[in-house]
Amino acid sequence: MINVLFVCLGNICRSPMAEAMFRDLVKREGLEHTIQVDSAGTGDWHIGQPPHEGTRKILKKYNISAAGLKARQFQKNDFQDFNYIIAMDASNVQNIEKLRNQNTNARVIKLLDLVQEATDKNVPDPYFTGNFEEVYELIGKGCEQLLKELRKDHNI
Repeated sequence: MINVLFVCLGNICRSPMAEAMFRDLVKREGLEHTIQVDSAGTGDWHIGQPPHEGTRKILKKYNISAAGLKARQFQKNDFQDFNYIIAMDASNVQNIEKLRNQNTNARVIKLLDLVQEATDKNVPDPYFTGNFEEVYELIGKGCEQLLKELRKDHNI
């Protein structure tokens, strides 16, 4: 099983959107028994809460389920539980790396580093910008590239 964890700041906007979108993509590709997906936030402000209303609205607009999504905080044991930890921006990467244990093989990747044509490698936080449509488009491109990377790395 390949385990993928998407991480943002509060786990109510970007990372749950990425979790839902990637889970939908994985299911459409028939890989749901090969790839597991989750999300977390580096902060603890929203633990147990559903995704932001803007995230729920954009997912509903594109017929992607947000069922079961609840915010949780990133933990040290996530390095053991996940093969890929996908951060939304450079600040998330810094916060994740502060918790890293040397005995882990988890790859920490910034999502838009996978998208060659992306001029800004950070997914903007729609909690502050309000632009959930832009974030949806960026995450969609990143998820497509991530799946290509996983197919290549794991021959799936």
